Amino acid sequence: MGPLKGIKVVDMTTVLMGPYATQMLGDYGADVIKVESLDGDVTRLIGPMRHTGMGPVFLNTNRSKRSICLDLKKPAGREAVLRLLKDADVLVYNVRPQAMARLQLGYDVVSAINPRLVYAGVFGFGQDGPYAAKPAYDDLIQGATALPALMAQTGDGVPRYVPNALVDRIVGLTAVGAICASLVHRDRTGRGQRVDIPMFETMAGFVMGDHMGGLTFDPPLDKGGYARHLSRDRRPYKTSDGYLSVIVYNDKQWENFFKATGRDDLRADPKFATFAGRAANIDVVYAELARIFETRTTADWIELLTEADVPVMPMHDLASILHDEHLEATNFFPVVNHPTEGRIRSMKVTASWSETEAETVRLAPRLNEHGAEILREIGYSADEIAAMVRDGVTRSVPE
Repeated sequence: MGPLKGIKVVDMTTVLMGPYATQMLGDYGADVIKVESLDGDVTRLIGPMRHTGMGPVFLNTNRSKRSICLDLKKPAGREAVLRLLKDADVLVYNVRPQAMARLQLGYDVVSAINPRLVYAGVFGFGQDGPYAAKPAYDDLIQGATALPALMAQTGDGVPRYVPNALVDRIVGLTAVGAICASLVHRDRTGRGQRVDIPMFETMAGFVMGDHMGGLTFDPPLDKGGYARHLSRDRRPYKTSDGYLSVIVYNDKQWENFFKATGRDDLRADPKFATFAGRAANIDVVYAELARIFETRTTADWIELLTEADVPVMPMHDLASILHDEHLEATNFFPVVNHPTEGRIRSMKVTASWSETEAETVRLAPRLNEHGAEILREIGYSADEIAAMVRDGVTRSVPE
């Protein structure tokens, strides 16, 4: 009974960006129908798996959905999608708009069938610039929005991508907001609309919001960049037996830190005594903190800093985060029984509502698991479905 219960979403996305967005819509209660090719979403094949086509990336990006596979290049496959869209609330796609036009599924065609539809595209670039038709992937957009260059400044000088599909997930989150806003507009006016969520522009704003700096002004006041983020010592601190994540940020936290560590000498140092002094000498400040944290164990620091009300967290790795005491207490990683994959570790819906609580009720589907069910819902007979299987428009439902 999530807040989007009653909303029908036709999901024509693959890989991560679009599926992450539509999974969230499904988690929030929408009926998400994932339209896959006859071979399925490529992420079905990524990572270790118990059964072919059910890899961990797919499992963790496609819950709360039903799956149907259709060959959209065949007229009967396109016709099935158009039937799905007649009473849908949202269509989400992540191919280039030019590809949707070639499939004869552009906004002009689809909106004529269903003028209330929110037609949401998540793709590389805004359609009014020279990059409009270019392909885009997470790595390319990271590079184009300066993230590897920033990584090089803070490390060994070698540009590197962030080890996470950061762009796909940030743009996916942005898409959820844009889709929900479009649904509000639709409910107020009765009219759907086309909404484009481009990766490049979204990430340019995301990164430069922090790092515009003096480039904000014309003429520029400096070369840009947020000094605290770019300090080489802004990193987890090495302790005598491990690592720790700490941030001593405002004046009260620094005063508490001085008291807890007995560092009256730093309290008297203008480089440490005020926010402005610390900001102007951030490399000196972080380097000194790095030296201080090496003097005690991780456990000692957590106890001391927690008592002093200085923000501190453990530095987890991929194994230890599964056993974080807070995440265990909130059951963030529940172990659930998947109908075909057995016991798997899932992740809970993070947002919560007082009236329309959302929870995962459907785990990631097998390819075309709900194909016949969905086709029956839009008026196909058993004989027509059998003919579509015979003609290669769809596949038979997996046993």
